[in-house]
Amino acid sequence: MELGESTLVTLIRAMPSSSYRDIRKFLQSPYFTTRTDMLPLFDRIAAGPVGDKEAFWLELYPSTPFDDQQLRLLMSYLHKLIETYVSLSEWTSDEVSQRMTLAVGYRKRGMNVQFGKAQKAAEKAIINRPWRDGEFHHVRYQLMWEEYELQTVQNPTDAASFQEMVHHVDASYLSNRLRLICMAYAQRQVYQTSLETLDVAEVIAMASSPVWENTPAVTLYLACYRMLREPDKIDHFHNFTNALEQNQSVFAEEEIRGLYQQAINYCIRRLNSGDDHFFKEVLQLYQSGLANGYLLEQGILSRFAYHNIVAAALHVGELDWANGFIHDYKPQLERKYRDSSFSFNLARLEYHRNRFDTVLELLQKANYRDPLLNLAARTLLLKTWYEMNEIELLQSHLDAMRNYIQRKRVIGYHKANYMNIVRFTDRLLKVNVRDAKALEALRLAIEKEEILTERVWLLARLAAC
Repeated sequence: MELGESTLVTLIRAMPSSSYRDIRKFLQSPYFTTRTDMLPLFDRIAAGPVGDKEAFWLELYPSTPFDDQQLRLLMSYLHKLIETYVSLSEWTSDEVSQRMTLAVGYRKRGMNVQFGKAQKAAEKAIINRPWRDGEFHHVRYQLMWEEYELQTVQNPTDAASFQEMVHHVDASYLSNRLRLICMAYAQRQVYQTSLETLDVAEVIAMASSPVWENTPAVTLYLACYRMLREPDKIDHFHNFTNALEQNQSVFAEEEIRGLYQQAINYCIRRLNSGDDHFFKEVLQLYQSGLANGYLLEQGILSRFAYHNIVAAALHVGELDWANGFIHDYKPQLERKYRDSSFSFNLARLEYHRNRFDTVLELLQKANYRDPLLNLAARTLLLKTWYEMNEIELLQSHLDAMRNYIQRKRVIGYHKANYMNIVRFTDRLLKVNVRDAKALEALRLAIEKEEILTERVWLLARLAAC
């Protein structure tokens, strides 16, 4: 195995360079390690690419013969230290966890006055934090439990607040169980997985109690469940998105991002079933998610979301907004997909503006290595040649596209879809426009084809014949 593939190198490469200074201080602290060979090892890995083991060893220890086992031990020890640094970084970034751990430490050492102060500080920190998610209720329960542990020693006869503890335990339990059920329902849409082991009915019955009406950690996931459970009832979708809009500030960003994705995926499934009304709905979700920063992970916007957002905006006629989005969010795309995604989506916009020469220029100068993006670009080029009435070029393009699909071994839904686009476009070019029966037969064939993303375009061009 090359050193560049080791877990240690992968871990250090995943760390932002801005943290290297803190890691170096950590490695120099005698509390965590008294070894002096860890810092040079870290510095060398952090400095740049590493390759051959022996060459790497020679850089660090030029006067010592190569020892593979010793190198493995050194790297293993440094890996454990870096993991400790990561754990501590996460802990120190969470004020509630720090104060709570301190309170536990005081209680275990019998320092009751200090425990009381630390416990109150932790309670204040969790209440002042805006989130009211499942974790909030879990921490509230833990703090009350610590207080109970102390009380049973000091005054065993004092009544504990069991009812309130039960409330927070149940809220945390229901929030997490409902979250898992929603994830399972979403996964079942794709993989046909089973829900039998999740005790769904029991959880839903408990969550439907009026006692949870003012508990967003429960009610928001319950609304999400109902949307997924009965997708044909549009009211469930609107109830969920309304609740999402009202309660998004009381959930951590990662969790609310997942809930937004549930709503977006629901819209996409409705669109795939032919309900074009949901282009507007999904665009509103995307716009809200972008405005609040929920669609970016570590500053990166998924290229798939980028494509979908542009498609929705173009469909509802928001061309100026789409233009601004395409340019504004280009820097947020992964570098390796940035130029191809930008040029493709700008070409889509220019197609909707009937600027076909610009479409050709954008498509022909980009390199679409990803097969599905390549096929999407070829489809856009197909439509452009048709609109320009370049029949000979279009016919050659159809042949090339058919060969590309077969050569790339595009499988499943995508192969069927793009082959159908090629086949029906070819039939559209060859149909006798004076033969009413032939036109009607082609129209029926296009309408009946189950897998065909360009159905609307094909039918519109057929109607214009």
